[in-house]
Amino acid sequence: MHVVITGGAGFLGQKLARKLLSGATIIGPAGKPAEVSRLTLFDVVAPAADIARDKRVRAVTGDIGDKATVDGLVAGEAASVFHLAAVVSAGAEADFDLGVRVNLDGTRHVLEACRRLPRPPRVVFTSSVAVYGGDMPKVIQDDTPMTPQTSYGAQKAMGEFMINDMSRKGFIDGRALRLPTIVVRPGKPNKAASTWASSIIREPLQGDAVECPVDPSTEMYVLSPRRMVESFLHAHDLPAERFGFSRALFLPGLTIPVTAMLDGLKKAGGQAAVDKVRFVPDANIRRIVAGWPMRFNPARAKSLGFKADDNFDQIVQGFVEDDLRRNVA
Repeated sequence: MHVVITGGAGFLGQKLARKLLSGATIIGPAGKPAEVSRLTLFDVVAPAADIARDKRVRAVTGDIGDKATVDGLVAGEAASVFHLAAVVSAGAEADFDLGVRVNLDGTRHVLEACRRLPRPPRVVFTSSVAVYGGDMPKVIQDDTPMTPQTSYGAQKAMGEFMINDMSRKGFIDGRALRLPTIVVRPGKPNKAASTWASSIIREPLQGDAVECPVDPSTEMYVLSPRRMVESFLHAHDLPAERFGFSRALFLPGLTIPVTAMLDGLKKAGGQAAVDKVRFVPDANIRRIVAGWPMRFNPARAKSLGFKADDNFDQIVQGFVEDDLRRNVA
């Protein structure tokens, strides 16, 4: 079974790749669980060496905004595509043309390549809760209209519409997941407006000082990498008819204020870790984050079997076990 992951060298792409290469099964073209025999990973950089060494892996670097490149990726007998590649929120807001090229044109190239396959592939698309914004209700419901207030949110909303329409036409079997902020993200800070939510946990636990650009009372709607990978696989395997008229949904998460995040940090690293966090307001980041919804009622996703983390302590512990200890080793 051939699977393609765009954004395959990103942290979620690599976690998903490792899961698939570990022997995890997903529903194949015959409608039965199957192991991955070929895994194509596409990104602007190469994946980690341990992944690239696997004989089942084909690592390709390039520009997802280039149609010819994408056509060469999604071809032949590709059965499933996880489309994770994107320019993140603050990056898409700062460079409109880049956001359109990657988040909109890149998605269209992937879906058009999928359309030309011999049979409609299952496509899992990473959208975002940034499709909501502006004058929102206190709690986002499944039928709350999308009103994005950022270029990133608008581009993700457009991707969802393409997923829905091409699934309706029978070109693909798509499903779009509106991701919460994924915490704790390993590695280095990126250009996402939410990158601080991982930095205030990751850096102190690694012994480094960090600046938090938002107020201690700021809330974030979060999900762990562990739960996110589970959600990718669960979404992929759900029968198409379970989604009904819309192939898009937002995932269950936890609404956590910064103060509670620091409580979780303290339990894992002590007061010395908390003391490494310094509040330095950033007006641009605060403006973007303030436009995001923070409270959701994910009734539809829960009815389909998706799950949130139990608590924030569990999220921090997962980072320690999966990433901090791995890096030390």
